[in-house]
Amino acid sequence: MKKTLVTWVGQHDLDGALKLEHHGPIYSALSAFDFDEVVLLCNYSSQQGKSYVKWLESKLSDQTSLRLTQVTLVSPVDFSSIYVAANECLSELAQSNCELSILLSPGTPAMQAVWVLLGKTKYPAQFIQSSKEKGAELVQIPFDIAAEYTPLANVLSSTKLTQLSESFPNQSPAFSEIVTQNPLMERLKQQAQILAKHDVPVLIQGETGTGKELFARAIHNASNRADQPFVAVNCGAFPLDLIDSILFGHKKGAFTGASSDRLGVFQQANKGTLFLDEFGELEASVQVRLLRVLQEGVVTPVGATKEESVDVRLICATNKDLLQAVANGEFREDLFYRVAVGVLNLPPIKNRSGDITLLANALLTQIAKQLNPLAKNDEDKKLSPNAINLILKHSWPGNVRELHSTLLRAYLWSQGGSIDEQDLKAAMFPKQSNNNDIFSHDLSNPIDLQEILDEVEEYYLRLAWQKTLGKKTKASELLGIKSYQNYSNRLEKFKIN
Repeated sequence: MKKTLVTWVGQHDLDGALKLEHHGPIYSALSAFDFDEVVLLCNYSSQQGKSYVKWLESKLSDQTSLRLTQVTLVSPVDFSSIYVAANECLSELAQSNCELSILLSPGTPAMQAVWVLLGKTKYPAQFIQSSKEKGAELVQIPFDIAAEYTPLANVLSSTKLTQLSESFPNQSPAFSEIVTQNPLMERLKQQAQILAKHDVPVLIQGETGTGKELFARAIHNASNRADQPFVAVNCGAFPLDLIDSILFGHKKGAFTGASSDRLGVFQQANKGTLFLDEFGELEASVQVRLLRVLQEGVVTPVGATKEESVDVRLICATNKDLLQAVANGEFREDLFYRVAVGVLNLPPIKNRSGDITLLANALLTQIAKQLNPLAKNDEDKKLSPNAINLILKHSWPGNVRELHSTLLRAYLWSQGGSIDEQDLKAAMFPKQSNNNDIFSHDLSNPIDLQEILDEVEEYYLRLAWQKTLGKKTKASELLGIKSYQNYSNRLEKFKIN
């Protein structure tokens, strides 16, 4: 009987074709088990799929045939379209009377849930999973699903199918531009989607360049205000003498230079969403006036005598610790709690384990399309393995914004079809010493020695965690910490997880 393996092509597989070491879960499974036929479902571009198959064929023996099936999905987490594609594929294979195996590892949790649903009911199959640490292995699914549940699966609500997938919600296409495979970021996307469905204020906190506006736009586009205006303003750029006019508008003749009526950002965003970036930079006097608008839903343009009603969904973003600013008396507590209803804390990319290579490749594709809109995908420049290693070593203090600008410079300056390590080094800014350097304090002013020591400890705890992919025993060895529990306690101290 013919042995057949079926699986989705995942991002780790596409990335693996470029690496010298781990080549992704599909290659791992084919190295551990023998199959006569491999059926690959691919929801990436046709060119990416064909390139991957060509690479995979070069690694396999002639006895194994590869078949690529291009699939168009509503999104990689849309259960209905995933179910239709997977069911159609397995139905065809079942007619060939083959010994069926399903590789679960590639793809999204929604894809994995559908494989389990179909492989435990309509199309009996053995399951394989693959990881970088353990390689490929058979896996037993320790539960059964009633077969009569599946005929209506393609019309079931995503909520019901979600229960089979550890409660992962069906993500809106509005969040597709937020590229990640990091569990924390996936959870933040899920929380943001929940907030999008409820008309509540949102506060997004995170370092500069972590994607706060990207989240804000996704929330707006997934909300019931998606067909209304999205107005973004930078609170740190407000001229003090024009703040009221910018926020609330003005009437003709209200002040020198007011040659006509002008709508403020609240009026421009009426019925839609107002995004206030650098929200923590607002002056105390402006905070008071903003609070009144949020409480009463009205604005008074400069020079006007009548109030105007506004219906605005407010999303604020800051790179400051607003709770600390409240404690220091720098920010109004009542305004903070008015906007901090839905709170999202975005991590820097150095803490997004597994995301940096994914982000780099996605940004490079985006850059290629912007610079060469008529070019074909196979003409895009690729990152060499050494360039990827350099990206992984850098801390990226400017986060995604710094990564994007560095890749843009490297793309422009590189010769040929790839970006190598030297191209990337030339595009990076040299690391500058500053007042935060632990050896730069001249003691002309008092210092907090314990705070400096804590910063050093936290830095190396995080570095060891990332280098070992979260293996505490190996990480503690790298740091010379003899007690495994001692390392765990230090992780908890700095809230590293």
